[in-house]
Parts: sequence; structure tokens; C-alpha cells
Amino acid sequence: MAMTSSSWKPLGTANCKLGGVTGRRGLELCTIRCFLKSQDRITAGFDGELIFLKRQGLFLKRVVSQKLKNLGRSNFFWSPLFRGTSVAENVVTRANEQKLHSQWLPIAKRRGLIFLIGSAFIALLIVSGPTTCALAPYALQPTYALTEENLLFLEAWRTVDRAYVDKSFNGQSWFRYREDVLRREPMKTREETYAAIRKMLATLDDPFTRFLEPDKFKALKSGTSGALTGVGLEVGFDVSTGGTSEDLVVVSPVSGGPAGRAGILPGDVILAIDGVATQGMGLYDAARRLQGPLNSEVELTVLNKAVSVPKKVTVSREKITLNPVTWKLCEIPRSDGVPAKIGYIRLSTFNSNSSRAVRTAIENLRESGATAFVLDIRNNSGGLFPAGVEIAKMWLDKGVIVYISDSMGVRDIYETDGEDAIATTEPLTVLVNKGTASASEILAGALKDNKRALIVGEPTFGKGRIQSIFQLSDGSGMAVTVARYETPAHINIDKVGITPDLPLTVGLPMDVESFCKCLQDPASACNVPSLFSR
Repeated sequence: MAMTSSSWKPLGTANCKLGGVTGRRGLELCTIRCFLKSQDRITAGFDGELIFLKRQGLFLKRVVSQKLKNLGRSNFFWSPLFRGTSVAENVVTRANEQKLHSQWLPIAKRRGLIFLIGSAFIALLIVSGPTTCALAPYALQPTYALTEENLLFLEAWRTVDRAYVDKSFNGQSWFRYREDVLRREPMKTREETYAAIRKMLATLDDPFTRFLEPDKFKALKSGTSGALTGVGLEVGFDVSTGGTSEDLVVVSPVSGGPAGRAGILPGDVILAIDGVATQGMGLYDAARRLQGPLNSEVELTVLNKAVSVPKKVTVSREKITLNPVTWKLCEIPRSDGVPAKIGYIRLSTFNSNSSRAVRTAIENLRESGATAFVLDIRNNSGGLFPAGVEIAKMWLDKGVIVYISDSMGVRDIYETDGEDAIATTEPLTVLVNKGTASASEILAGALKDNKRALIVGEPTFGKGRIQSIFQLSDGSGMAVTVARYETPAHINIDKVGITPDLPLTVGLPMDVESFCKCLQDPASACNVPSLFSR
């Protein structure tokens, strides 16, 4: 299929040479000189449309971009589509322009081609068969203009487009989805825009890619930096108090925090948060509901097993400084009169303080005579990925820690040569449960596959994805899944979890004092032969 080309001068702007090549679907795409206002968002949008064209089997031979100032707001235009039309070079009269407009526009609409984006007149002319192409030297009427709310939505869309790990976007046309939303979704207020963004993220069917309003985004950043605004509770799933695996239980209140001052104790079951039942509620959702703006209040429905009657407690949220690590040297009597000294370390989250605190705990316990360690990461739902890697390095003299697979399928390898190791020989037991997730699973997987530790407890949560946090221009943000990971044995634990070496269904205490007492009691659930003193 051949195609002729012609040259013409559109009203004193610049010479534009039109030509074309044959596409995979027998279509031809004329190349033109485009004038494009140099703004990042417009350029990105135009590039996205070109990618969409290529995916549809169309081929763009050449597009030349040039600045064009003072053209007003960004608009979307209809691109002219015509079949077998020969147009004279010198189209100069308004009457002829209007006539051409009336011929082209209905055909363009019928073919459903809307490829004009930006503050300048950008045209993509698609023809079939030998045709001489010419471009009418005027901009057609816009179908709609981008508002401030539209631009915020496009900012969120573009963030997912660039960063999300699955480039099939859950089997949908990501560009077509954007166009449909801009035409159909109401975005007159900020709340309507937020609703459109949430709806967009829901189409990915990824519970870890989520939208965060400005206050929640700020709280998330505070949580990973070592402080957050909340009620001061560490919660999780714990059957040691006689409850069920679905009970949301208080593991430990923060010393001096608002929940502790309100009389909430370890082992109390939280039945509801602000009237929302917690039965079956995940740890992520529970933590989100417990956190909130400074000095705001939250109502907790709490059941203390010793009382058997629930009570409602209203607690004011405060800024909580997180101490992610607690530890204690547990001395266990033995028949030879020399007690076994076990260093118990509880790691509740991975924030900017975690790796430094774990190192301090190991060093202090070793100086106190610890000959074995217990690392408790039950109900640790993760946090900062680098913190998990750094803590794994402390226990390993060499080996792979984790494999990372990004959206392009290229793998990064995190490994250690032992330079940061401080405890590579002492027996190590790692306690896990279904609340152990994300960075905690990276740590547990590294220690298990390198045969450095005995993993004890329940299968873990199974969160084999890594998120990055992105801030939007209005202060809101998004957590977006950017990669997947595998354990050193190339096991993808997503939605499966890590299987413990030693299943343990009996609940063990989760605070340092109670755990040490449990170890010292020969009749307790902690008295498992060779479990903590190998």
C-alpha cells in the first residue's frame, strides 16, 4: 500500500510535511509537525497516547515537538479522520475550512478516535488506502477542558502508570480507563476526586495499593519515622488468652500512653473501633482506625476476660514515640545448677529506629551472658523494607537475603558478606504467626533459607509485595506496589506465607516479662524440649 505526501503552509506557523507508513492492521498514520506546550504533564500524556497507538498496531513514523506559548488551557480535541479525500494544498478561505470541518468531524466521531491532547493543536491523522493528506489550519472545538481536580486525578493515574508492578494493570487498558474517567466521573469537588482515585485503584484488585488522604498520609510518614498519632496500643491475633484466632487482642499498651492510662491491659480483646466490629478485621485496617489526627477521639469496645462484660472506652489520640524493640535476659534453671541464659528480643515494627535498637539489644544481651536468642516477630506487620534487610545482616555471616522482581522482570539481589554481622553462631529461634507480614517475612525467610534460625509458630501472612509511598501535590498520597520478592530459596510467599519449621498452635506470651516467666515454668507452654536452648 503506497501513500503520497504533500507540503503546505498552515497560516504562517511552519511548514508541515505529511506522510505515512503501513501499520500492522492495514492503517496508515500521517506524520506531522506538532506544536506542544512544554509541560511535564502534557508531554507525559502525549507520550502515553503514542504508547496506546503502538499497542493498537499503529506505527508513528515521526513526531516533532516544539514549544508554543500563550495557547491557554489544556484541551482535548477530535482528530480528523477521512477516507479517500483529496484536499488542495492551499486551503486558505474560511468557507473551505468550515466545509472540511463538517466533512471530517462526523467521520472522526464514528470511528471513535480522540487523540488530541495538550495546550497546542496536536493532530494524528489516520487514513486507509492511497490518499493525499492535508491538515486544516485551525483548531477544532474542544470536547472538555481539564480542571484542577482533573489534573490531580491525572497525577495519581500517572504515578500508578509509572510505578505499578503489573504493567497489564489487572488486565485492563490503563489509557482507555483514564479517558473514560475524565469523561464520565464527576470531579467537581476534592472529595469526588478522591473517590475517583479510590475507584481507580480498586480496579487493580491489590489491597496494598491504596489512597491516603492528607492526614492519613502524614500519619503514615510519622509512623515510619518512629512516631505516630494514635492511642498507644500494640494489637494482634493471640490465642494464648483463650480467645479465637479472629480476636483482635491487645499485645501491649505503650507505657504512659492514652490507652494505658485508660486502663486497657495486655490480653484485652478489642471488639469494636468506633462502632465497627473487629471480628475478621485485618491488622492493617485496625491500625488505620486506631490512628488519626492529634487530639481526636476514638471509642473502643473492650472485653477483659476476667470481667466477661464488655465496656466502652473513649481514648484521645496523642503523639506516640514508638520503641520498636524490647528485650530481656531470661535465666532458666537447669539440673546442674547453672541457669541457661536466653536473650529474648521482641521486634514490633520496622521503622527508622528498628535496626539500631535490635543491634543494641543483641550487644547488651551478649554482654550479659546470653548463649541463645529468641527473636519474636509475631504480629509484626512490617514497615520499612531496608530495616528488615539490615536486621537480617546482623544474624548472617554470608548469603542472599531476598530477591526483588520489578515491573520489567529484572531482579535485584540483596545479600550480605558478613561485614555487619554481630551474632552468627548462637542458637536462634524466630517466633511467627499469621500477623507476621511484609518486612517481617523477608527477615524470617532469610533466616530460614540460610539455615540460621528455627522458625516456630503459625504460617505467616503472605505479603510478598513491596510498596513505595508517593505524595501528591495536595498533600495526599498513595501506597503503590512497585515490586515482588522471593526468599533466598526462590519461594514466592505472596498469599501463601512462610511455613514454620516447627508448627506451634499453643499461644505464647508476647511481652518480655511474661515470656521469661513462661520459660521458667516447667509446666508452661514454653517448656518445649530444646526449643529455646539448643
